[in-house]
Amino acid sequence: MLSKNEIFETVQMIKDQNLDVRTITLSLSLFDCVSDSKTKTAAAVYEKIVRLASNLVKIGDDLAGEYGIPIVNKRVAVTPVSLIGASSGGYIEIARAMDKAADGIGIDFIGGYSALVQKGSTLNDDEFINSIPEAVSTTKKVCSSVSVGSTKAGINMSAVKKMGGIIKELAVLTKSSGGIGAAKLVVFCNPVEDNPFMAGAFCGVSEPDAALNVGVSGPGVVENAVKKFPSANLTELSEVIKKTAFKITRAGSLIGFEAAKRLGIPFGIIDLSLAPTPKTGDSVAHILEAMGLERVGTHGTTAALAMLNDAVKKGGIMASSSVGGLSGAFIPVSEDAGMINAVRKGTLTIDKLEAMTAVCSVGLDMIAVPYDIPASTISAIIADECAIGMINNKTTAVRIIPAPDKTVGDEVEFGGLLGTAPVMAVHKESSEMFINRSGRIPAPVHSNKN
Repeated sequence: MLSKNEIFETVQMIKDQNLDVRTITLSLSLFDCVSDSKTKTAAAVYEKIVRLASNLVKIGDDLAGEYGIPIVNKRVAVTPVSLIGASSGGYIEIARAMDKAADGIGIDFIGGYSALVQKGSTLNDDEFINSIPEAVSTTKKVCSSVSVGSTKAGINMSAVKKMGGIIKELAVLTKSSGGIGAAKLVVFCNPVEDNPFMAGAFCGVSEPDAALNVGVSGPGVVENAVKKFPSANLTELSEVIKKTAFKITRAGSLIGFEAAKRLGIPFGIIDLSLAPTPKTGDSVAHILEAMGLERVGTHGTTAALAMLNDAVKKGGIMASSSVGGLSGAFIPVSEDAGMINAVRKGTLTIDKLEAMTAVCSVGLDMIAVPYDIPASTISAIIADECAIGMINNKTTAVRIIPAPDKTVGDEVEFGGLLGTAPVMAVHKESSEMFINRSGRIPAPVHSNKN
């Protein structure tokens, strides 16, 4: 039972500290949609999404009204399309069926236009990856991801090389909106199968036919808690963050289990991720600054982020046996007011962000760079990030936006949760010869654990 104090605390978290359920994401397996005809497959995909997800938005809105907890996004994630379209092709047709279904049921995004090529790719995989620019640029709500590495397989550098060009092509195809297409494409190492967050959400091959996954976010709540203890040492501060994460997770679990019950499907996981927004008071950077850093990006930032990430995970795991996804702290530059300010001030660079990704939930996220950098430089950035994930046996990712007609110091306005992206500098020295070697970086020695 909740005490009166806990109820009042939760109300304050929602009212003044930007606590929200960032997303309820319905995960759907599409293996039963596969046929020998691309037309039939696309039709079956559309039918299943509409049949199982038609009430998702209404249930989300009802729960937000009943419990007073904002539910910001309603989303669907499906089986990687490269797998279900392999027998019949028709990847673009499937993307359009996904988009039509998403639009019809009123959800915000649909993920799973994805491929898993961490060790190597088939001809079908290559065809699929080549379809990504058209599929994403000609749809409104479809999100895409490609896994190019893992601790067990190493890094598929041939795929890494290809993805640099794919990202640039997608950015130019969506030039009129600042290259926003690239914001709907993620390149992964060690992706998880139950991630509710876009653009990387997909229904993994070991997932059930349907499940409801929830992503909860509360950077403002954690920042407020940290500010109450200006004299606490770091051990004590870690305990404060852990207890705060516990409370946030309980609120999210309540919504998740109830949403799953009303949909008539199993509850999957709750992802407790400090996913920021451009709102004032909803910033991971501001938590780190409240811990004692003058500005995020300065020396000590990686250590502070490591402690924050660990405490958040411990609090979540203590509160629920269903914690999963990518739980921890996200650092998407364009979506975090404090990160944006740090880039503008020059404290936060891509190199520093890369170091921070070694200890946080994901990777280099929502970073704008000049469009005229070579595709090989984008590939090299992806390779560096995958190396961190591969060696540390963690999920890392790159969501990078080559901003058409923009240079360092300019900004790209995406609006909504995607925010404002300051265009960041990259190293001018070439990585092209390294990237052109292609092949595969072998799995590290500690992957041999059997």
